Amino acid sequence: MSQKTLVFFTSDVHLGLEVSDAAAREERFVAFLRSIPVEKTQALYLLGDIWDFWYEYKHVVPKGYFKVFTALSGLIEAGVDVYFMPGNHDIWTYHYLQSLGIKVVKERVLFTEHSGKVFCLSHGDGLGRGMWGYKTMRAIFHCRFFQILFSTLHPRIAFGIGRTWSRHNRLAKKQKYQFRGEAEPLYGWASKITESRKTDYLICGHFHCSYRAVLPSGTEFSILDSWMDGAPYLCFSPKSGLSGSLPNME
Repeated sequence: MSQKTLVFFTSDVHLGLEVSDAAAREERFVAFLRSIPVEKTQALYLLGDIWDFWYEYKHVVPKGYFKVFTALSGLIEAGVDVYFMPGNHDIWTYHYLQSLGIKVVKERVLFTEHSGKVFCLSHGDGLGRGMWGYKTMRAIFHCRFFQILFSTLHPRIAFGIGRTWSRHNRLAKKQKYQFRGEAEPLYGWASKITESRKTDYLICGHFHCSYRAVLPSGTEFSILDSWMDGAPYLCFSPKSGLSGSLPNME
């Protein structure tokens, strides 16, 4: 049996968000990446909004993040599979991350298996009933026509728009969301999808709060917090299941 059985999950680092702890947040994330035991780790899943704004032109990408990419490259070179599922802030990834060896997941919801356990993974935005305004905006952001139209802007203008958008982010305003449990559309979606397909663990991000519960189907449901105040992650091992820096399940 392979000794590489650990699987790590994290999301919502929001690198580049211009608030007072930006540099410290990036250092915490790099320290986390470097702390992953490569000799025991099979995969790392980055579940979206790792960057607060990311847009790739054909020959231009956002500057910076050298230590982050160095740490990710180190994991990949050591044999760790690094997966990235775009969030609502970093959806415009086309070729650059793939060129580094990162596996970009285009599916909105990914079912995958590790050590005989089935995982359902997603960034978590816009899943469930309602939220028509948000879903309309999301459809526009994912529309190829509007992406091409945006690419006609000079990078200085485009990234300026991105930074302005970031300043209106509720994270920048330090507004904490309280997940409403069974009243949330995501909870209803998670319950429904795990009843129709066997799932041991369902993990999302996006809400910038920690939440863990057991769904009616028996699936362990976890929401990863943002990195604004700490270093939230989950780690799966065949022996101990899912653990990490999130609270215990309800």
